[in-house]
Amino acid sequence: MSEGAAKRWMAARGWQPFAFQQQVWQAMAEGRSGLLHATTGAGKTYAVWLGALEHFSALAPVDIAQAAPKKEAIKAPSLTVLWITPMRALAADSLRALQEPLPDLAPHWTSGLRTGDTASGERAAQDRRLPTVLVTTPESMSLLLARADAHEHLAHVQLVVVDEWHELVGNKRGVQVQLALARLSGWNPRLLVWGMSATLGNLPEALATLVPTLPPRAPRRAKPLLVQGRIDKALQVQVLLPARVERFAWAGHMGLSLLPQVVQSIEASASTLVFTNTRSQAERWYQALLEARPDWAGAIALHHGSLSGEVRGWVEAGLKAGTLKAVVCTSSLDLGVDFLPVEQVLQIGSAKGVARLVQRAGRSGHAPGRTSSITLVPTHSLELVEAAAARQALAEGRIEDRHTPRAPLDVLVQHLVTIALGGGFVPDALLAEVRRAPAYATLADNDWQWALQFVRQGGASLANYPDFHRVVPDEDGVWRMPDARLARRHRSNIGTIVSDASMQVQFVSGGKLGSVEESFIARLKPGDVFMFAGRLLELVRTQQMTAYVRTAPKGSAALPRWNGGRMPLSNTLADAMLRQLEQAERGVFASPEMRCAQPLLALQDAWSALPTPSRLVAEVLHTREGWHLYLYPLAGRLVHLGLAGLLAWRASQQVPNTFSIAVNDYGLELLSAKPVDWPALLPHLIGAATHSTLGEGMEGGLEAEVLASLNATEMARRRFREIARIAGLIFQSHPGEQRSSRQLQASSSLYYDVFAQYDPDNLLLAQARAELLVQELDMDRLAQTLQRMKGQQLSVHTLERPTPFALPLMVERFRERLSTESLGDRLERMVQALEMAADNTMGTHLAPTRDTTHWDLHRDAPDLPARARPKRPRRGRHGF
Repeated sequence: MSEGAAKRWMAARGWQPFAFQQQVWQAMAEGRSGLLHATTGAGKTYAVWLGALEHFSALAPVDIAQAAPKKEAIKAPSLTVLWITPMRALAADSLRALQEPLPDLAPHWTSGLRTGDTASGERAAQDRRLPTVLVTTPESMSLLLARADAHEHLAHVQLVVVDEWHELVGNKRGVQVQLALARLSGWNPRLLVWGMSATLGNLPEALATLVPTLPPRAPRRAKPLLVQGRIDKALQVQVLLPARVERFAWAGHMGLSLLPQVVQSIEASASTLVFTNTRSQAERWYQALLEARPDWAGAIALHHGSLSGEVRGWVEAGLKAGTLKAVVCTSSLDLGVDFLPVEQVLQIGSAKGVARLVQRAGRSGHAPGRTSSITLVPTHSLELVEAAAARQALAEGRIEDRHTPRAPLDVLVQHLVTIALGGGFVPDALLAEVRRAPAYATLADNDWQWALQFVRQGGASLANYPDFHRVVPDEDGVWRMPDARLARRHRSNIGTIVSDASMQVQFVSGGKLGSVEESFIARLKPGDVFMFAGRLLELVRTQQMTAYVRTAPKGSAALPRWNGGRMPLSNTLADAMLRQLEQAERGVFASPEMRCAQPLLALQDAWSALPTPSRLVAEVLHTREGWHLYLYPLAGRLVHLGLAGLLAWRASQQVPNTFSIAVNDYGLELLSAKPVDWPALLPHLIGAATHSTLGEGMEGGLEAEVLASLNATEMARRRFREIARIAGLIFQSHPGEQRSSRQLQASSSLYYDVFAQYDPDNLLLAQARAELLVQELDMDRLAQTLQRMKGQQLSVHTLERPTPFALPLMVERFRERLSTESLGDRLERMVQALEMAADNTMGTHLAPTRDTTHWDLHRDAPDLPARARPKRPRRGRHGF
């Protein structure tokens, strides 16, 4: 393809290339790798793809002619470009975009798709000859590396493009990609690697994580380039404001009071995506929209990961064709699928992070120059503050950072077996290659030797079992996998995505609806009614891994609580919330959302105080249940879980006591059976906790205290299940077999106990504990939060009744033991009593009379448990 062909191709369509697109083309022509960061819909795909066609379409035939027999020289070039995407739906959409310029710019190139959805016939054709450009996923990429002829088919790859790098860089799938890139660049030192992203804060680190270091004696090359596309793409963030703000609100009632406004907003737009954070929430909103507008049947649809591929494909096609007025969806439509007709996006509840907000907003106006619009629908009053904070953080350009996991050994073990299948390896050479992947740059020699022995004989405790003698050196010192049965089992379980086992949902008459987590179906009995795929269904029976259902008569539906519904508040958004609350304390309500939330915030300030960057608010309340402590660090639910356990454990070291814990994104509650002098004790607990830092190790540092404070062994046991599956100890499915989540957990628990007793130095056990700290308790952020708390003024308030910030934490505890109906009834009575007290306080503009009455759960909500008359509460504020 001649120089400038990409410009001419764009000009023929009335387009002019942006400066950042030409910058990418020039960098590729110079043989430079890089990361392209630009707003969603700004033209990233054509920046990289047209540059690839211009640079490689003329080179590939020459290379192939030299590498292949002469009679094949006139055929299409062999695999030249690998395009890696994180999702199957995105892979199919990417392939369509890549195919568009091929007839004009590279007619001799072929293209194809390789994912878990690829038909067996197409796979067989690809096994004979791969296309010139192949769109695939990290898991399918690893399967290609596991082929015995992997070097023959992949050694001539010239370019690897990793789309949506922000979705991969912070997890094990990204590590899987890093290892694959290190191998491909070892085979072809001139390999170019380009990533694309729209929502990353730590761009230099993301670039360094993407591009592997060069192998020894490789030709010197220019430094990888970070390209930032500065396209002035308008992003409108709006909020549906309730007519009346709830001063006592709690998460979980789904914001359906705003349903009329949502319907009106959808009515005014030609096409709308309605994003929710959970599948259950998507089901409920889809049903509510149909009930509000029955005439929309067939014009609105539902899309989430549990639905069948056929249904999801139909919805995606309808969006592209513009035949659907609205689609209620989850993160299944988050990523860069191009739905050009979508005019607006609604977000039910908080997006919990600025990056996610930007990503979802970009699904509308998905083209250069078009305005992206997102409208937030708060599900409780405190989400008004989150909305204002998100807009502020967005205006300041604050986006969350993502960091790669460091040397996960389960992924390394899986990779060793994969490479043993893909032609074998010599340990010293492979170690050098693995260390060129940024995640393993500092991999210790001892860890490497342990991984080798683990794939050779299963470690110290499994050496007598042949199934764990997976990789053995041959007479030439090349480590291979000779057992065909173990090879088939490994190929069927390659990957780093681990989820609960799912069950098919199918009508008794035969129609399939999709799949749902086994843990959800296990809670139901025949005759129970639940909502799925937009229908009310009655469970008839379960058999094998299928739940057989029939259409249920109209009636109340059990709300399914599927996995993935508890995304923690990001640190970027939490910091912005504290700044908003600080302005509110000074009487500044600059945004419509903050003015709408003013009654709640004013009451919180009157009965207690508002947390700010410089003030840590604590509240003490005595009820029949016991003595409550409420604390508001605003650090997200993961940090609050670890912090609550730590404070309770430290307090119980002083005086033996029993604590119940509740957390949400804003704070935590400790409920004790015995009285605790929190005003006197808290400063010491916080100060002592921050004296231990992350650098002190597991024996005496903060990590050891947190692990001691929680049921850490059981939590680590659950984390070990994922590690054991990735490392090949247990198998999600044998060929032709499906295993239940209970079976998988039992298997992993058995290995956990064996290692703990007979092989305590097993590094997979250490990895389970480390991942528990990092991923489930966010240990780094917990340490930072403790340091911040130490520097804040501690303001302790003795309460007569729950404050607007405390009630949601009380609800979190109630939710664990009360049914949905009972919870709603009781909360309604509680809120009525609280609203009366609030009217008395705010109506007279007087400070609360803290020592005249004590709020009584039994008196104000009669069918809550009765309590004994409490002692008169302490009063006043305490600080240090």
